[in-house]
Amino acid sequence: MNKSHRNRKRPWGIFLAIILAILFGSYVGKDGGLLGVSFYTIFDTLGTIFLNSLTLVVVPLVSSSIISGIARIGGEGGFGRLGIKMFTFYLGTSLLAILIGLFFVNLIGPGNAHIVPPISAAEPSQLTQLKEQIVEGQTLISVLVSIVPSNILNALTHGEMLGLIFFSLIFGYAITKIDSHSASVLKGFFQGIFQAMIHFTHIIMKFLPYGVFCLVAKVFMVSGIGSLESLGLFFLTVVLGLMVFSLVGLPLLLKYVARVKPMRHFKAMSPALLTAFSTSSSSATLPVTIDCVEKRAGVSNRICSLVIPLGTSINMSGSALYECVAAMFVAQAYGIDLSFTTQFLVVFMALVTSIGVAGIPSASLVALLVILRVIGLPPEGIGLFIAVDRLLDMCRTTVNVFSDSCCAILVARSEGETQVLAHDIVESP
Repeated sequence: MNKSHRNRKRPWGIFLAIILAILFGSYVGKDGGLLGVSFYTIFDTLGTIFLNSLTLVVVPLVSSSIISGIARIGGEGGFGRLGIKMFTFYLGTSLLAILIGLFFVNLIGPGNAHIVPPISAAEPSQLTQLKEQIVEGQTLISVLVSIVPSNILNALTHGEMLGLIFFSLIFGYAITKIDSHSASVLKGFFQGIFQAMIHFTHIIMKFLPYGVFCLVAKVFMVSGIGSLESLGLFFLTVVLGLMVFSLVGLPLLLKYVARVKPMRHFKAMSPALLTAFSTSSSSATLPVTIDCVEKRAGVSNRICSLVIPLGTSINMSGSALYECVAAMFVAQAYGIDLSFTTQFLVVFMALVTSIGVAGIPSASLVALLVILRVIGLPPEGIGLFIAVDRLLDMCRTTVNVFSDSCCAILVARSEGETQVLAHDIVESP
């Protein structure tokens, strides 16, 4: 209860920081300063420190999340028929969300409205070099080769995320095949790392309003109030994609695959959806989600106790859509026309990194840094849209929770459970 209360209070500080940053950055401009030091340099330095702190948690958080999640599935006998169904629906719904996001970001082109990308204003040759790096460096062959690293320690050192994710998936599966004592030790070890990194991330997120202020002020110092146009289009693109996915895509799966009435499921999940929207945390919403899926939607405990907790860890459809749109937005803002191969890479990375997104507020920023690094875009690009990240975090968390519950319905119905959503939900007066 206290945790939810804190999470409900936190957005106001971030919203205030955003408003002050927009006003201050637009008024002062890039040439403003104090005692001979420009404000742009100060905020650029502090913003870089904040980005470095986010990047710091990427490798241990993503790796430990994937390893412990995959190992837990195997430990619960999840690699049988039920496990195949779960992963099919997890990956299927996430892929559907990403493709919807990719369609809208290409259709609307929110980044094309951005007036001056930060680095191009300071160093035009740097932008040209960035374009060449993406065009030359991300061929399909190089992507495939980078998936399997020759040296995992080297991959850890250089943050080669494709290789790390591949290693984590296989290593997590391998843990399930060794003797129980050794497996329990390794599971406890990586679960401990994961929990420690969650708390580490919470500590960093306490400084989120200050980091947001620096990054947003820096953008508006360069681009002025004109940046609001691209921000508005970006916000519209993400919200439109999330709405189409949750109000059209998932209901169609419920109606024609699970053969249940979608409106009944919306009613059953309403308490969990409201909790997810207010807390921006699928982990904090987990008890409410389980209660709604099991007691209100009628899914058996056998299915619910496995699908929902696992979905909270590795099924982040709303976050995957957001990451795809955000990466494409940054590329568009820097004037980079991504090829089909690179867009395919964005889709693939959004799908894979969504597995390792922690169920806490603004955790998608960490996963997004992974995608930007892989496709060769600068991490400073998150400053272009971080002003609206908190609002969108509330929206995508709600979609994450609803997607998890839909997967539970799909799995339960495929297992022959006939009582699922068999009756309308009658709310207590």
